[in-house]
Order: sequence, then structure tokens, then C-alpha cells
Amino acid sequence: MTDDVKINRGLKGIYFERSGVSHIDGRAGELLYRGYTIHDLAEHSTFEEVCYLLIHGELPGAAELDAFDAALRAARHLPAAVHEIIRATADGHPMDVLRTAVSALAALEPDSRETGAEAFLRNGIRLAAQVPMIIAAHEAIRNGRDPVAPDPALGHAANWLWMLTGEKPSAEAARLADVDFILHAEHGANASSFAARVTVGTEANLHGAIVTALATLAGPAHGGAAEDVMKMVREIGTPENAAAYVKAKRAAKEPVTGFGHRVYRAEDPRARHMRDGVRKLGEEKGAPEWYEILQAVVTAMQPYARHGLNVNVDFYSGVVYQLHGIPMDLYVPIFAIGRMPGWIVQCLEQQQSNILIRPLTLYNGPQRRAYVPLGDRD
Repeated sequence: MTDDVKINRGLKGIYFERSGVSHIDGRAGELLYRGYTIHDLAEHSTFEEVCYLLIHGELPGAAELDAFDAALRAARHLPAAVHEIIRATADGHPMDVLRTAVSALAALEPDSRETGAEAFLRNGIRLAAQVPMIIAAHEAIRNGRDPVAPDPALGHAANWLWMLTGEKPSAEAARLADVDFILHAEHGANASSFAARVTVGTEANLHGAIVTALATLAGPAHGGAAEDVMKMVREIGTPENAAAYVKAKRAAKEPVTGFGHRVYRAEDPRARHMRDGVRKLGEEKGAPEWYEILQAVVTAMQPYARHGLNVNVDFYSGVVYQLHGIPMDLYVPIFAIGRMPGWIVQCLEQQQSNILIRPLTLYNGPQRRAYVPLGDRD
């Protein structure tokens, strides 16, 4: 009898595998990477160090970090054919261009079809370096400029800002971008990571899995919150309008963007590390009003915190990007830059004890019926 079958739509609350990568306690508002709190990592670590931790399971020593960082910098290269593909698709959405370019790399890179753990690691490091290059190159090309060559003297986050803008970022701006990447690096079996694992479950290569992850991240229900927050801030206009905006949204039973999360009932632990950064960057850029609007929204939303409507990480990210003059359609691609190590390690984990991920759907269509030839149908 199918009446006894419980359907868990969206697989909510379902454990499909064990993982040693990240731990999320939604009620306590806690996030750990490999046992280390997101607070310690955001305050004391670098994105390169966090990448190493996620992929290898332990914090690196100085020599290990130097070697890993050198490998990332050495991989900052795109085949000429990829630049041609970017030019041919220049009018497309940046996520479509990014996905297409990564798919092209699968056909252009010599060992992309290899599926062993070592090949996944090599291809993962290369893709982590190439993804920000693709995004920056597309932004330049669609605006009639030549892509900016990477600077081997700059770290991952600083080099990304350099390639995007052609200007060397301040130490504070580079550090904030670094922290943003750390906060987005890994988050368990989210939609894009799960999709990547499903792909690896078929014994596909890493490039295929990353293409799957990018396609999934592009959906507005997963990666689009930062862009929506910036649209909200623009609509509010001034801090004085925030309370009325929130009141109207709540009266209409509409969500206030940047509040609430699928797994967190308490405040998203990543949010506080962007809060101070937005304030400082706003002062540096001479635009403190964006931070003031955000905080006015936070104040207006305080009565609803008991319902689990707390600030999430995307609430502040959009304003960081706005202060850098980054177009809104690049917000999700920036998310992808940060999430690369998480996707890579999720794929590595899936491969270690691989199994085809094949859940069931409960049929609720017509019962067996007789076939009627075409000529006998009315």
C-alpha cells in the first residue's frame, strides 16, 4: 500500500551519506569546517588555507601552504579557445558564460576525463584558479576591454579584484573579499553540492560535476539572494524607509530578502563577519548609507527573530559587491568562486565510497489501462 509511504519533498531532513567536511547546527547557529569554527577561520585564516583544510582535512604547515598556493597561482591560465568562446557568448548571462567555458575546458584540458582521486585534485586546483579568470575575462570582454592578466604576486582574492577592475585593491578590500570566499567555501549538502555528488555518482569527471553545480547554483532559489538584497536596498532608498518597507512586506506575507535560511533557525554564523566589513568598506568608499539601510532593516526585523527570521550571509554580501562597483549579475558567479573548494571536496568524498544516487518517486498516475489504437481514439 502506497498510503504508508512517507514523502520527504526536497529531501528535507534526509541523511543520504556521511561527511567529514562541514558540520551545521541550525538551532545553535554553528558552522564548522573540518572541526574548526567559521569564526576562527574567518578571523585568522586565508582562503588558500581554508581550501587546503577542506580538501586535505587538516590545516597546512607553512611549506604545505606555500606549495598549495604556488599550485593555485601556476594554474592561472586559460586556453585561447576559451577566450574565443567567451567572446562568442559575451552577451549571455555571466553564469551561462561561466558554465559554458568550464564545459569547454573539459574538452580542452588534456586530463579532464580522468576520474581518479589524484586527477580530481589536479583538475580541482586548476578549475579553482580558472573560474575567477573566466568571470573577469567575460566582464572585460562584454565591456569592450581586453582581459587583465593575472598578477602572480597577488593572492587569490586580491588577484580576482585586480583582474576584474584593473586596479590593485587596498589591503582591507582584498581581505574582505578573502573572508567572503571563506564564508561561502562549503556548506554541506546544499543543492549545488548535492547535484555535483549525483554527477560523480555516475562516475563522471570533475569538470562535468562542476558544470552541474554551476547550473544548479544559477537558480534564484539557491544562489540569487545577494542580488535580491541589493535590489531591496535600492528600493528602500534611505534608512528612514526601512521600517515601513518591512511592515508592508510582513503585512503582505512576503519574505524580506536576506532573512531566514533553510537550515539555520538562529542567525547565520557567517553573517557577522561581513557586517563590520560592509561598514568599514562603506566608509572607505564614501558610501556609508548602504550599511545604514541594512542595519535599519535588521532593527525592523528584530520582532520576527523568534520565528527563525534572522540575517543570513547573503544579507551583507551584495552591498560589498556594490561598493566595489560590481554589476549585480556577477553576484552569483562570485558565490561560485568561493564555493569551488566545497564542490571539489564534496566530489572527492563522493568518489571515495562511490555509489549511484538513485532515489525513488512514488507513482500517483493512472492505474494500468488498455492501449487504444490511434484510429479508435475520439
